[in-house]
Amino acid sequence: MGSQNNKNNYRTIVLILLTLVYSFNFIDRQIVGILAPFIQKDLGLTNTQLGLLTGFYFALFYTVVAIPIAWLADRYSRVNIVSIALATWSGFTALFGLAGNYLQISLARMGVGIGEAGGSPPSHSIISDLYSKEERASALGVYSMGIPFGVMAAYLVTASLIGSSTEAVDWRRIFVVLGLSGIALAILVRVIIREPKRGNMELKPATNLRQPPFKESLITLLSIPSWWAMCFGIAFGSFVAYAFSAFQTKYLILLDPSYDFKLLLIVLGILNGTTYAGGTFFGARIADKWGAQNIKAYGWLPALAVLITLPLGLMCFWVPTVDLHLISVTFLLFFSGIYFGPCFAIAQTLAPINQRAMSTALFFFILNMIALGGGPTFAGWLIDFFKAGSSELVATRYAMSAVYLGLIPSIISFVIVAKILPRDWKNAELRNIELAANN
Repeated sequence: MGSQNNKNNYRTIVLILLTLVYSFNFIDRQIVGILAPFIQKDLGLTNTQLGLLTGFYFALFYTVVAIPIAWLADRYSRVNIVSIALATWSGFTALFGLAGNYLQISLARMGVGIGEAGGSPPSHSIISDLYSKEERASALGVYSMGIPFGVMAAYLVTASLIGSSTEAVDWRRIFVVLGLSGIALAILVRVIIREPKRGNMELKPATNLRQPPFKESLITLLSIPSWWAMCFGIAFGSFVAYAFSAFQTKYLILLDPSYDFKLLLIVLGILNGTTYAGGTFFGARIADKWGAQNIKAYGWLPALAVLITLPLGLMCFWVPTVDLHLISVTFLLFFSGIYFGPCFAIAQTLAPINQRAMSTALFFFILNMIALGGGPTFAGWLIDFFKAGSSELVATRYAMSAVYLGLIPSIISFVIVAKILPRDWKNAELRNIELAANN
């Protein structure tokens, strides 16, 4: 009993540490959107340039580098990869704060993307070797809470480091402080976490897994229909979410320039740390409980959640006051967090146990090229487009209303997941049994 308790305590510590790493991932992403008005003003950027900086430049290198890193993570120490990746993106975050022009800040942003590519694929794989498939959605749901907690921390850190008004925001200092903090966490991760045995939850301890060539891994994963549908479902949902986060702060300043900026950041931070995190947590728990009775729940739950976010998101940009916007965001964030746990569980459970890091990398490749690369970039271009005949406030409303239509293909994709997932889930179980028999 004591040995089992120690094992459970250790895996909980690992899960908390990896969630904290994931939080730093999203602090470094969200902070650019929060400080966008000040970066834009300081460097004289257009909305299109800001969108490229927030999305495409980061996503391009993130997605390209993630796949070779995942190939390494399926063969070599995942703990080393996570700690090196965290130190890398944190270092470039600090350099972002030291950049003096658009070229330098773009290069630093690309460097952050290269580092962050090594965070999630090995982390997902480590967690899947510590938690069984019956617990996996809940464990990955906890890991997914790194998103809302990271976003919350980004708002609260900014609120604590800015001056008393929007005229006294030292955005450069904030990036340097965050970068140095991430490097310290990377050292802690390397010291505490031990590399788990691959397939630990499915195979006998003595089993040695064959590592397939890259092409074989790619063909296997891309031949699973519900895996594809899940990727497109979360990609289009996140397309909207990234566009929203990139321009929300700027929109609220336009909506009411007199609103207390520090108070606004604190409120947004608390909302992300409570309602967004709550949606992520309960979404994962509901998926595990409902999924135990009907595997289709892993598709139906995200579909229903995204359907509810569509009118809520549109409402956020058409209510007349900041306070009404914040009330709308409270409900929006809860339902926006629900799909993470189910989607991450699908990506890991459908993948062969010796290809889990690759599964996450390909999943994030599709997700981030569409969502992170496309969302902020498209929104920024639309705002500049609509500005030709409207004020910037109205142009932002038109642009974000158009962006929110991206939730329609997300809903359709998750409905497809619900229809075809049971067959693929069963095939995944049989494939892992065969792997065990042949190794």
